[in-house]
Amino acid sequence: MTEDVVNVRDLLDPELRGVFDGWPAPPIDQCIAVGRNAPPPAVPLSDAVARTGHTVPGDPEVRVRVHRPRGVPGPLPAVVSMHGGGYIVGSYDSCDPLFDDWCPRLGVIGIAVEYRLAPESPYPGPLEDCYAALKWACDNAADLGIDAGRIGVHGSSAGAGLAAGLALLARDRGEVPVAFQALDCPMLDDRQATGSINAEGLFVWTRGHNELGWRSYLGDLYGREEVPPYAVPARAADLAGLPPTGIVVGAIDGFRDECVTYAQRLSQASVPCDLHVIAGLPHAYRAAPEAAAVRHARRDLDDWIARQLAG
Repeated sequence: MTEDVVNVRDLLDPELRGVFDGWPAPPIDQCIAVGRNAPPPAVPLSDAVARTGHTVPGDPEVRVRVHRPRGVPGPLPAVVSMHGGGYIVGSYDSCDPLFDDWCPRLGVIGIAVEYRLAPESPYPGPLEDCYAALKWACDNAADLGIDAGRIGVHGSSAGAGLAAGLALLARDRGEVPVAFQALDCPMLDDRQATGSINAEGLFVWTRGHNELGWRSYLGDLYGREEVPPYAVPARAADLAGLPPTGIVVGAIDGFRDECVTYAQRLSQASVPCDLHVIAGLPHAYRAAPEAAAVRHARRDLDDWIARQLAG
């Protein structure tokens, strides 16, 4: 641990207190069962976006959902997105509201990936699912109406960790160009040595949950000195050549410090990187979408993505 342990409870943005004070994190020993059995919140979707399911060939096959703005001629840029859930829970259904907003407003095609979950499928299974979806989007760009030179990756939490690992893997395999990576409160480092992940009073995702997520995802690799950087992006020795990066994280998110360090290292490697640390926001801050600080965070990431798409 690099600094004294602090308690973040009093630092929560006042507008979020009604949401997060009454939202206890699931018991660690029940985290997977609770997360997988909880019904997703019902969110009304518009008719402005057409959604189609596809199966990406592979071993095993990978399901993706393609979101396209209706009435907008192509080819359009695309964003391949990975849902959050600590590598152990979640579904690509959670990407529906995001692309319901982004597709018509930003003029983008969204591709949500239903990657396999740990611990049943540890690394590299989930990451290879994401890579298969990315390569499929590029290889089938003409049929999908995608501009193959403008495909970015995005994720939230563990999904952002997968997006960062995916950008590293795509760089090194040299098969698919990645135009940018948009990382929303990314889960980047398994070592849990920072002050922010060891803070007292963390909301939603505590140090114990984080250990469970990493143990599940890394399997026999957990706790070793040598861990592939594609599994744990913070362990990558060389970040040069990665695409432009945008990172948004809450100031009282346990991932804050690893995000700050990763952004600093990207900048030192001459990778264009924007970092936004938003005061008062915990992990999973989007659960309170109407709060001013949450709108601020969303606007920062959305504006950054819009600039990449325009570029």
